[in-house]
Amino acid sequence: MSVSLRAHILLFLFSLTSRTGLSRYIEDIETSDGLFSLLTVDQKRETEDFIFRRPLRCLDMLATEGQFTFVASRPELACAVFIIGEPSEVISLELSSVSIDCSAGDFIKMFDGWVLKGEKFPSRQDHPLPLHQRYTDYCSSTAAGASSRSSQNVAMVFFRIQNPEAGFTLTVKKLHNPFPCNIMSQSPEGSFTMVMPHQRRNCSFSIIYPVEIRLTELSLGQAKSNELSPQRQVWSGCSGSGDYVELLGGNGVDTSKMFPVADLCFSLTGLAQMKIGCDNSVVRLVSSGNYINHVSFQYRLLEHHELPKTPENSLNNFCTVE
Repeated sequence: MSVSLRAHILLFLFSLTSRTGLSRYIEDIETSDGLFSLLTVDQKRETEDFIFRRPLRCLDMLATEGQFTFVASRPELACAVFIIGEPSEVISLELSSVSIDCSAGDFIKMFDGWVLKGEKFPSRQDHPLPLHQRYTDYCSSTAAGASSRSSQNVAMVFFRIQNPEAGFTLTVKKLHNPFPCNIMSQSPEGSFTMVMPHQRRNCSFSIIYPVEIRLTELSLGQAKSNELSPQRQVWSGCSGSGDYVELLGGNGVDTSKMFPVADLCFSLTGLAQMKIGCDNSVVRLVSSGNYINHVSFQYRLLEHHELPKTPENSLNNFCTVE
């Protein structure tokens, strides 16, 4: 991930956390070292045997494998680490050398996804596990709480450490995911194909930029050729079909709280495009489990002059982007 992209993601996270915090456990984020100080270290691996190591900060973002050690220099009451991988990766987290006082209120919690502004990505509707199983609490059971594995390309650690010199080491590894689902994009431009093979599951591809999204191919169930007519391009009301794609926009990360821009419940070959002038733009594939569904799309960052200022495609502009 380039410095500029990492900076954008951190600014997006900071814009959310600075308002209402990460969750009920986190009320504030310590940023005294400065947000951009997080970006000063080159984190690329040079050889297969090389293990990248660096100190971990109270507010941090990790996009590479390695070992990251946090040592408190003062009481740190509300810290968070956001971990992100490539779309086709899941994240393995392991704690070691832990020296915290759980009985005094210290904690280390790993979360399968991200928690921001009281919102969770992936949402409860899209994640395969119930919410309580997505948390791994080191203090509640040290033996079982020392490791965690994400279901998608993002994970999170938040912690409170009150005693100076206390801390822990976090080992981050990336594992291949053959069927990526619920992805947070690192880039404002690119292309992707989501495939759902006979599973009753919803998959979201989240882009934390205002972008233009172009659907290039969509295969849903047993669609017939006569369903490719432009007259069938319904932009709302597909939720009852069981298999459909929707485009969402909003300024948070929970897809269930985002505004539905458009939805399609028929197969197509060609281009259908939409500009979404929000902090977060999402392509969401909903599958009944009866078919092999897939959607291919391209996306690019909107220039400032392209941001919607008036209703477009018969939809109101619902995100204000300055």
